[in-house]
Amino acid sequence: MKIGDRYFEPFIEASEIQFAIQQLAEQIYADYSDQCPVFVGVLNGSVVFLADLLKHYRGACEVSFVKVNSYEGTNSSGQISESLPFETKLEGRVVILVEDIVDTGNTIVYLKDAAKKKNIQHVKIATLFLKPEVYNKSIKLDYVGIRIPNKFIVGYGLDYDGLGRNSKEVFVLKE
Repeated sequence: MKIGDRYFEPFIEASEIQFAIQQLAEQIYADYSDQCPVFVGVLNGSVVFLADLLKHYRGACEVSFVKVNSYEGTNSSGQISESLPFETKLEGRVVILVEDIVDTGNTIVYLKDAAKKKNIQHVKIATLFLKPEVYNKSIKLDYVGIRIPNKFIVGYGLDYDGLGRNSKEVFVLKE
């Protein structure tokens, strides 16, 4: 499959992704069935994952969004820019940060610090994909769907320069 100027090959099937999401929803529900957590999607990549996670979540919940950017092409820039901050009404609430993928962890560190400044006391992190080879931050990832090698992937919400998000499966950059 060609996306932009790069070629990608199949990597993770839609059925595996859906199974992982269902498991995550059950884990979160087991932890918060007696509360009303706020799922905060990290735009833009988490939209597809968050939508499916909510379909499987059986309890009461609310939804909000933040938007940060850290990628340029196929690499993390190392710099975080914020264009949609946390809502102020999250103070004292249980917040589940929903990320599409965690690799370096720079975005998670940035968002945890931003949450502290907004007096959000209980922040949990859910990610569909984790690259454990490159994640070396001390912040605990509470809910992890699928661990993958340190390869660039697209599909299921993840993009290459804004393209490729609309696939039900995930593709890996052809080497």
